[in-house]
Parts: sequence; C-alpha cells; structure tokens
Amino acid sequence: MGQGTRPRGTTVIGDRSYGDQASIVSEMGIQTMKVIQSENIIPVIKHFPGHGDTSVDSHIELPTVNKSLSQLEELELVPFKKAINNGADVVMVAHILMKQLDSTYPASMSETVISDILRDQLDFNGVVMSDDMTMGAIANNYGVGESAVRAVQAGSDIVLVAHNEQNVTAAIKAIKTAVKDGRISEARMNRSVQRIINLKNKYLP
Repeated sequence: MGQGTRPRGTTVIGDRSYGDQASIVSEMGIQTMKVIQSENIIPVIKHFPGHGDTSVDSHIELPTVNKSLSQLEELELVPFKKAINNGADVVMVAHILMKQLDSTYPASMSETVISDILRDQLDFNGVVMSDDMTMGAIANNYGVGESAVRAVQAGSDIVLVAHNEQNVTAAIKAIKTAVKDGRISEARMNRSVQRIINLKNKYLP
C-alpha cells in the first residue's frame, strides 16, 4: 500500500504515489490502510525508507539515493512514521542503496535501515518484509540465497521470493545453513516467527 512521497519531476514511482507532499501522502495512505484493515485484510506499507526519489526501476537495476537521514526525516519518512503510529502491521523494505545510511547494502539488507531506523528510531514492532529478491536490483548484484540471509540478519521477518521455485529453494537452504553455522541465531528466527504468529492471530476471523 502506497509508495511514499515523490518529488516533482520524472521518477519511477510517478503517479503511483499519492503525491509529493508528506501530509497528503500520510492522510490518504493511512485512510486506505484503515479501510483495508477493516475488511480483515493485512495491508503492507511500502517501500521503506522511500522510493519516490529514484529514476531507476529496482525491477531492473539497483537504484541509488544520496540523501542523509535528516533529509529523509523531512519528507520520505514522515508517512511511514505516521502510519506506524496509526497501527501499521507490515512494512516492506525497498531494494535501494541509501549511500549515506549504508554504502554497502541496499535497504532491504541493511541493518542500519531496518534495525536502527525502522525498528529503533520509528519504534516499529510489527512484521518487516523484503521486496522481491528476484528483482534485477538484487539478482544482478547479489545471489538470492545470500541476499535472503543478509535480509534476515538485518532484521527482516519475511523474505519475499516471487519467481522460480529454484530461487525459493535456494533462499530456504541458505537461511537453514546460516542458522546451522551460527550466522543467524535461533533466538533471532524465533522473534520473527512470533511476530508472524501475532499478525496471523490478529487477523483470524
């Protein structure tokens, strides 16, 4: 649900966003989220920490955004913060390299973005999921298996793998191996499982 704010000019998100003003995006997005919730459907707010200022399509390549945290706080993070304060259940994290936040990993695999900013700073305790790991932004730069491991290490609860059974198998195998090798603790996995169970219980009829 939603794409976050978008600046004026040519961007990938374009008119898929509610607009370029944080106040309008927040109001429209939250009302949409609440209507979806009222029908016992789980809404997902995306793409954290903001996809509006990208000219590269992450389905094809890895977009890069050169904004500081303070700049994001003035625009892109505003609708996310308000949605979280209004009961957002799930946040999807984008395949965007936020160079000033983490110059190594895209947001979907960044502990800084997921654990430090989304979890700690915005106080989000719901379910975090990645965007599709088979998109070009990831497939052309990282392996699906290692990307899945890195996403979990960074704080994701659900790793989205939307295409090809082999990719799904590779992601599962890589995560199992990482747990066995101690790169991901069982306690870390259990926290994600509990968040997912809590979410399911909330929406059970």
